[in-house]
Amino acid sequence: LRLQVAGLRLSRQQMTLDLETEYNNRARVPENPGIIAGWAADSAAYREAKPPRLVCYGDGERNVMDVFDLGASAPMAMFIHGGYWQALDKSFFSHMASGLNALGVSVAVPSYTLCPNVRVGDIVEEVRAACAALHRDRSRPILAFGHSAGGHLSACLLATEAHVPSAYAISGLFELKPLVPTSINGALKMTEDEADNLSPLLWPAPEGKLLDAVVGGAESSEYHRQSRAIADAWGAGGVETRYEEIPGANHFTVIAPLANPDSGMCARLKALA
Repeated sequence: LRLQVAGLRLSRQQMTLDLETEYNNRARVPENPGIIAGWAADSAAYREAKPPRLVCYGDGERNVMDVFDLGASAPMAMFIHGGYWQALDKSFFSHMASGLNALGVSVAVPSYTLCPNVRVGDIVEEVRAACAALHRDRSRPILAFGHSAGGHLSACLLATEAHVPSAYAISGLFELKPLVPTSINGALKMTEDEADNLSPLLWPAPEGKLLDAVVGGAESSEYHRQSRAIADAWGAGGVETRYEEIPGANHFTVIAPLANPDSGMCARLKALA
């Protein structure tokens, strides 16, 4: 009942917001093409320096992940990329493994099939399959961490997978209904009921596990609300939660610390792993 009342209150607040402005990150950060091009270049350079091991986790063309593997004794983490479930792939994010690799943590970076070729729920199932394949491959617990849509998918894994004891969601989306009236939903084609069913904020809290909800200080009020809401709701349900803002970071620069082994973000991820 408390969650239902909270959801009603948030919905009324959202009625006064321009949800398109709140969630259209590419419009909010017009310099994003240069940032994304930088990701691609840094990612290619890291793959050349440290060629990954390829692991297939399904029959689809994109059901493959790069594993930057430090050996059987190393902790294992999986980075899940963003792009609103409709853009990008693993080739843009190899360097997101570099910080943790330098700290002794193996990192897998999967691709997944994009909307509109599949629905968001299908992507959840693909990422679950990727995580299960990684667990079979290494027989170790998996730290799930991801950005934007990848933050959503990381929370989904924490809620559903016994071999995922902790998750680190950066700029995550945990309540999907606000996206339904925006241009983002053009490719997703979510109904309101579907959006609710795919919202980890409304799922039972995975009691006894750990979740960090992290957001850039320069991100929109809705992104701040989303991360606070999951930390509060799941924290009340027995999850050890932590909310953090990265000062001055926007939706695209917020993940830059992942490539820096001396960053506080990497130190926290190593501790979780």
